[in-house]
Amino acid sequence: MRLEAITWDRLADRLAERLAGLKPADGSAWPRVALDGAPAALPGDLAERVAEALRLRGLPSLVVGTEGFLRPASLRLEHGHRDAESYYGGWFDTNALWREVFGPLDPGGTGRVLPDLWDPATDRATRSPYIQLPPGGLLLLCGPLLLRHWFPFDLTVHLLLSPGALRRRTPESEHWTLPAFERYEAESDPAGVADVLVRADDPRHPAWNG
Repeated sequence: MRLEAITWDRLADRLAERLAGLKPADGSAWPRVALDGAPAALPGDLAERVAEALRLRGLPSLVVGTEGFLRPASLRLEHGHRDAESYYGGWFDTNALWREVFGPLDPGGTGRVLPDLWDPATDRATRSPYIQLPPGGLLLLCGPLLLRHWFPFDLTVHLLLSPGALRRRTPESEHWTLPAFERYEAESDPAGVADVLVRADDPRHPAWNG
């Protein structure tokens, strides 16, 4: 696949242009967008840039990071602190994401989204207030392993790192997660199925498929 060089600011601007005309396929009033990538690819940073570009166009959006929907430590660390299988299938509370994020944005939903649920530092509920996303407002969900859960996204963006770049940019203390991302590539092919592909090997010089 041919990719063209772009700056992060220009990328956010181009994505916002595309999102401005995005219509949910299921008739929902709220377009739902994935910014998928390993933590080392910084999908949350791109989500915030896109949110700002949308704001400048007068379009409301809400960035939700999956790190706010981790399961309690007693569940996600049941098999140890460095179990790649648990990270792949048991760290993120997908049921809560369906209930608190996607459910309210279904056709006929309320638009009241919970931006986060669990604080992994304190291992307690965040007790954050619900946020009312107005009709036409966009959900920007960012985090790893997003494209394996059948979430009803209207546009998907995958931030791709080569195996070498992923290893270099992942802190050594988190190298135990790398097999989970190898499995994700093999089973879900995020680079092949995403609507938009961004290569982020060099954090200063991204490239994308336009």
